[in-house]
Amino acid sequence: MSLEQRIGDIRAEIKKVVHGLDTTINFSLAALLSGGHVLLEGPPGTAKTLLVRTIAATMAMEYRRIQMTPDLLPGDITGSMIYREATKEFEFLPGPIFANFLLADEINRASARTQSAMLESMQEHGVTYNGRRYPLPRPFITFATQNPIEQEGTYPLPLAQLDRFMFKLVVSYPQPCDEEQILRTHHATGPLPSLSELGVRALFHPEEILEAQRTIQQTHVRDEVFQYIGRLVRATRDEDQFFVGASPRAGLMLLVGAKSLARFAGRDFVIPDDIKASFLPAIRHRVVLSPAAELEGIRIDTVLENILAMTEVPR
Repeated sequence: MSLEQRIGDIRAEIKKVVHGLDTTINFSLAALLSGGHVLLEGPPGTAKTLLVRTIAATMAMEYRRIQMTPDLLPGDITGSMIYREATKEFEFLPGPIFANFLLADEINRASARTQSAMLESMQEHGVTYNGRRYPLPRPFITFATQNPIEQEGTYPLPLAQLDRFMFKLVVSYPQPCDEEQILRTHHATGPLPSLSELGVRALFHPEEILEAQRTIQQTHVRDEVFQYIGRLVRATRDEDQFFVGASPRAGLMLLVGAKSLARFAGRDFVIPDDIKASFLPAIRHRVVLSPAAELEGIRIDTVLENILAMTEVPR
C-alpha cells in the first residue's frame, strides 16, 4: 500500500471523531511523518486536545500527556535523580517526555523556565542531566496546544522555542454544518469519549513511521523550487512590517513540509503549490511584527499572504 493510501486511511480514522479540521489534520500528519513538531493555537473547546489524542490513537506508539501549569517544574517533564536504597546509588528516573508521542497541553500556561526545558528535547531528541545525555525514543514528536496569548494566565513562548515547531496551526470555531456533526457524534459520549468505542484503530507502528520519514526525505526538489523558497524567505527579511524575518531553518521546515504534502498527493516531487500551501503554517510563528505594525493591528498572516502573492512563482 502506498503512503498516499495509508494517509487516506488515517484521515478516515481521525474523521470518525474530529470534524471540520481537514487542513489541520493534513498538516499535523505532514509534520508527524517528517519528524517535526506541531503547535496548535485556538480558543478553549475547539478540539485541539481531542485531535491530538485521536492522531495518537491511530499510531501504535507510546503516548503521554503533560498538563502545563504555572507551578510545573522542568524536572517534572524531563525527569530527575532518585536515590535507590537497595543499590546505595542515584538513578535517573525518566520524565513523561520519554515517549514517542508527547502532548504538552496549554503550553503557554507554564513558566518560561519550564517551557525552555523542552528546547533540547525537541531539537536534539535527548535530555541532558548532570552532564549525561539520555536519548529519547524514536520516533519522537511533540504536539503542543496553546490558547491565544491575549487570554488571561498565558505566557508568550520565546522565539527560540517557537522555532522548534515545524508548523503553527490556527484552530478556529467550526462551520455550522461541522458543528452539527460534532453534536450528532458526541452528544452521548460524554466530555472525554473513548476513542476505541468510537472505532478508532491504530494503523501505523513506529518502524513504519520511520520508513515514511525516509520516503519523504527522498522526494525530489528541482532547482527552481529551491530558488522560490529562497525568494520567499528573503522577502520576509526585507519586509518593513517585520522586525524579525524568517531564518534559514524556516526555509528548511517549509521545504520539508512541502515534501510531505507532495507525497500525500501521490507525487515523488515538489511543485510550487506545495510550497504555497506550507508557507503560512511553517513561517507565521518564526517572524515578528515591527512595533509600528503591531500598533496598527496588522496580522502576521496578512503580511505573509501579501508576500506570497507578490513573489514570482516558478513554472
